[in-house]
Parts: sequence; C-alpha cells; structure tokens
Amino acid sequence: MRFQDKTVFITGAGAGIGRATALAFAAEGAHVVGYDISAAAGEGTAELVRAAGAEALALSGDVADSEDVQRAVGEAVKRFGTLDVLFNNAGIAVRNRVTEQEEADWDEIMRINLRGVFVCSKYVIPHLRRPGGSVVNTSSVAGLVGMRNRSAYGTSKGAIITLGKNMALDYAGEGIRVNTVCPGFVRTGLTEGLLGDAERAKAITAMHPLGRLADAEDIARAVLFLASDDARMITGQVLAVDGGLAVGRPEDI
Repeated sequence: MRFQDKTVFITGAGAGIGRATALAFAAEGAHVVGYDISAAAGEGTAELVRAAGAEALALSGDVADSEDVQRAVGEAVKRFGTLDVLFNNAGIAVRNRVTEQEEADWDEIMRINLRGVFVCSKYVIPHLRRPGGSVVNTSSVAGLVGMRNRSAYGTSKGAIITLGKNMALDYAGEGIRVNTVCPGFVRTGLTEGLLGDAERAKAITAMHPLGRLADAEDIARAVLFLASDDARMITGQVLAVDGGLAVGRPEDI
C-alpha cells in the first residue's frame, strides 16, 4: 500500500472530495487527520475511516484562522508525529458577476479559499517529512479558464494555482513536492444546487468531452497519485481532472 503508516492532513474532510479522499488514503494504509469547520461532519468521516481499519483523528476549526490551525496541527503532531501529506481541499463558492458581487462575500471567498491554503500550508509544512513530504491543493477548472458568474470563485482558484507553483519552487530543495488538482463539475453537495435541475445538469454534462461528470472518488484518485511516490518527480504541476472541460468546446461548430 502506497501510504502505509503515513499521516495525511486533509482540510474540508467532512464531505464531498475531502471525505472521499480521506477514505481513499485510509484504504492505502494512511493515518487520516480530518480538519473541518463542522465537528459533526469531520467525526462522521473519521468514523468511516476507522470502520475501514485505519486510524483517524477528527479536528474542527476554521482553515483561515491561525490559532485554530496551529492548535489542530499541534494535536495531529502530538498524536502521529511527523506528517507526510497535506491536502488543502476546503473551499466555498458563490456565483456572481463583479457588479453584482457583494464585497463581504468576495472577502469571504478569498479568506476561505486562498488564505485557508496559505495558513494551513504555513503551519503544516514545517512538520512534513523531509524529503518525501507532499502538498496537494484543490483549485478548479474555473481557475484555468474563464467561466461566467464566477468572478470571486475563479479569482481565488486561479490564485491557488500560482501559489502552488511558488510553493513548489520554495520547498523543492527540502524534498517537499507541491501540486494542484483542478476538478471540473463534481457531484458533491457544493454542486447539488446546479445539478438538481435536470436540464441544467444535461447542459453541464455536455460541456465535458468525456460525456459524464466526475464523482468525488475521481478526484481522490488524482490526489493520491500526486501525493504518492508514483509522482516523485512531479512538482509545481496543475492537473485538470475535468473530463476534458478545460480543453475547449466539445461540439462540432
């Protein structure tokens, strides 16, 4: 198993991609530290990880709050010692053009999506194994291409891509790799509002050349690859897991 006795720290672990990734790491022998704003959701994931036969620690807090993060990292290190993988996954979304975007919502998107990656990286990286530690950040296809009504969300996700490349250069000399995954539309709670409408779901699916939407497990597989020794010569890269959505328009025009 690729992660036998290694410890992963996952933000936004209580649902969706975070939960699927926690279970995927557990299936490959990892100890899982799940960090989520919802204590109940995080513990729910931890129970599933334990049921799969792996060790789990559920911690709750705000990814953008330095004190919360430092406390959580301290508890994780006390329990498991050196950390091996950080998966910066927590995020939120709003849909608006700039002129309709509330300033408070803009600030909150940047706080959670971007500052959260910065703060968690700042306090986890010092505890990552050297060499061999790995960071994987979750961006989005909206960080790669323009999308309507995604002004704040797309900006935050594009910034995560740039941050990841800088981090890859900064920590390469210490044997720590940093990569980014960019999901397309994924069937999770974050997208249920869009996909609940049958016609809209059909239209969104048609935008993906492979003809289907991703499940959270599809993203988890990509994260495990980037975090594993299978990707030991890969750093600073951006992997779109989007069924071809970012490649271009699939229809014959």
